Amino acid sequence: MENIYGFNHYSFFTEMSELATQNNSFDLSLGLPDFDIDHRLREYLKEAADLNSHHYEPLAGNPLLIENVIRFNSNRKNSIRLQQNEVTIVPCATFALYTSLKSILNQGDEVIVIQPSYYTYGPSIFLNGGIPVYYDVDNDFSVNWEKLQNCISEKTKAIIVNSPQNPTGKIWSEQDWNQLYSIIKHQEIYLISEEIYDTYCFDGKEHYSSFLHPELKKRTFCIFSFGKMFHSTGWKVGYLLTPEELTAKFRCHQQYISYSANAPCQYAIAKYLEVFDPSQNQILMQEKRDLFNDLIKETPFIVEQKAEGAVFQIVNFRTVSKTMTDVEFSKWLTIEKKVACLPLSAFYNSRQNSDYIRFSFAKNDDLIINALEYLKKNL
Repeated sequence: MENIYGFNHYSFFTEMSELATQNNSFDLSLGLPDFDIDHRLREYLKEAADLNSHHYEPLAGNPLLIENVIRFNSNRKNSIRLQQNEVTIVPCATFALYTSLKSILNQGDEVIVIQPSYYTYGPSIFLNGGIPVYYDVDNDFSVNWEKLQNCISEKTKAIIVNSPQNPTGKIWSEQDWNQLYSIIKHQEIYLISEEIYDTYCFDGKEHYSSFLHPELKKRTFCIFSFGKMFHSTGWKVGYLLTPEELTAKFRCHQQYISYSANAPCQYAIAKYLEVFDPSQNQILMQEKRDLFNDLIKETPFIVEQKAEGAVFQIVNFRTVSKTMTDVEFSKWLTIEKKVACLPLSAFYNSRQNSDYIRFSFAKNDDLIINALEYLKKNL
């Protein structure tokens, strides 16, 4: 059933996961890791419970966590040099996206959404009085800059970018950010850059943040997620990078919505960042991506492009069915062939069909192996 904003993607995502449970299927539909968090992170949370960390943190966030976010980003290969007033701890990436939009939108402002995209973008724009303008990437999931530029009007107030991207796994390079700046620099257009899979870049690629661009940085809300970094999505803590002027605007609204984020978890994450090695995270997830891609070769599915980053693999299913829509195929695969996925059309505002489905490889190796072995024997 559609909600008042005309979006039903959330219920569909839930429906597919429920279908997997009801049919006892191998669930590769959602990007929810089914493996445990680092035991050290658990110990730091226990430590937080024994300390006086059960009250509101400052609006900006736990000072130690802010300090360690700055240090963590400065130590990366593409290091980001940050000031304290450029970092805000937030309850989650969805909150950061919504509140960023609230900080800049007036009634009737347009926001460009690059599709395929996560289902929260359009509703967050609507709820803040804006109008989403959808741009579809080319068939190879690359951006056609001329077509994107044609989406810009005098009403355009912001553009939302996700890199590494869910669901395609594409990563924006320094050149991509330069291209984007070249088409928006003559107008007051803000960038909301969701970079929540920043630690998952494969085959030697390095995450290149929009916040590294000296000019884009001045108009950017850059969103990160500790839940995605540490496989602890239920902790609901992330962080936002913005220049000082936008930080003030963001916090002005934040104080009336959430004020601060989970205090014990902020402490635990602050301590964990002192020992966290992002390369281990990257290796773990690339091994899972490679395992998935090695096994999918033994099925009729076709991988046209390996995921460059994030935790999802797009697969062409047309060798299995020429006639079913991607929604019909996803339900059939989940119910009849016992492996759950999501149709690519679920990541578009109004598209009804595509040639692709999305699998998540952020799963235990046994689940990946068993799911694809089952498809090998039964497709």
